[in-house]
Amino acid sequence: MIKILHFADAHIDIANYGRHDPVSGLPLRVLDFLKALDTIVDAAVEEKVDLVIFAGDAYKDRAPAPTYQREWGRRVMRLSRAGIRTLLLVGNHDLSPAVGRAHALQEYETLNVPGVQVIGLPTLLLPDQLGGLPVQVMALPWVSRSYLMASRELSGAVIKDVYEQIEETLRLQIAEWFEKIDPSLPVIFTAHGTVEGALYGGERSVMLGNDLKLPGSLVRDPRLDYVALGHIHKWQNLNENAHPPVIYPGSIERVDFGEAQDDKYYVVAHIDRGNTQVEWRKLNGRRFIDRRVNLSSLGENGLPQAEALLDAMKQALPKPSQMDQAIVRLTIEYPRDWETLIDEAALRKFTEDTFDFHLVRRPQIEARIRLDPDQTISTLGPIELLDHYWKANKFQPQDIEELNSLARKLIGTATDNEVPE
Repeated sequence: MIKILHFADAHIDIANYGRHDPVSGLPLRVLDFLKALDTIVDAAVEEKVDLVIFAGDAYKDRAPAPTYQREWGRRVMRLSRAGIRTLLLVGNHDLSPAVGRAHALQEYETLNVPGVQVIGLPTLLLPDQLGGLPVQVMALPWVSRSYLMASRELSGAVIKDVYEQIEETLRLQIAEWFEKIDPSLPVIFTAHGTVEGALYGGERSVMLGNDLKLPGSLVRDPRLDYVALGHIHKWQNLNENAHPPVIYPGSIERVDFGEAQDDKYYVVAHIDRGNTQVEWRKLNGRRFIDRRVNLSSLGENGLPQAEALLDAMKQALPKPSQMDQAIVRLTIEYPRDWETLIDEAALRKFTEDTFDFHLVRRPQIEARIRLDPDQTISTLGPIELLDHYWKANKFQPQDIEELNSLARKLIGTATDNEVPE
């Protein structure tokens, strides 16, 4: 039996909320991602796992800042010094779109870091290539469409045809791998990509490029003993209660409000030939709280007071103690002419203990003016149409009278100044 730790989609340099840490100079959100990564590395070292599989996407893009490369490198080197065999798959965020360019994990391959193997091309790893571990790994990093098109001289090919050729190439490659493996030893398949039937989380905001979908039959092959996937941020087992487990552990930290309701995990798996036990290990990341309130009902008895609107917004949120250090978003809908009644300063005072607070204003445009059944626009004069407009937008009667009076004067002046034919 072999014990592995599987995680994916670290994206450690995503810093889309909050401030910078005055001590380290790093964005506080980056520290959240690094804290999750430390939890994973600590578990691998303390539990003496045999193999760590990182299924791709270390960073948010293909050109990480040196500071973030340093922080990622510190964690990888800790695994190396602990003597833990580590596989780093190249994900779509790690890969340059230009053929021949270095990917974001290139230095571990170039420097030949002990125990660390970077998988940039489809690879079959046998026990002698894994430090003697009694396991075999079929590894499939992100499949670059541009690379395949260039290598096969398909520059003018239709995208659909390209994907069909990629799928056929992968099918033949995996069939060849199965011919080379030892059937008495467990087999792991790891890939960075989309499998048919997988449920997406909120990662659409950070995903790059088009997806090649791997057939479900490929990853559910009973000759496999564990399938370690990356790329989709929502944790899931695509072969529940069956063998092999087909696991997306998800991203290690919530990226944005699209993942507000998603728990975050890494996986420890005990793998034997024909028998695998999976442990989901929960990561306690930064909380996201997303609320919405429609304030329009407060205007049923006329224009509401600013205090009433503020109370309604507060009631839509949890108590301040429950929002402590959370990233909070409140979306409010209200009639457009209430804009000046929204006391944002008081609301921000109420949420001052949050890590970050976002107020999203959604002013509503009034519905179109409804005329009586026996009326049409062509039968109404300018003043009558204006009168309908003022009333539909809830102008006060005295204001309507004054505005109509001004309108009559303007229309009269315009009529007097018309040039005779």
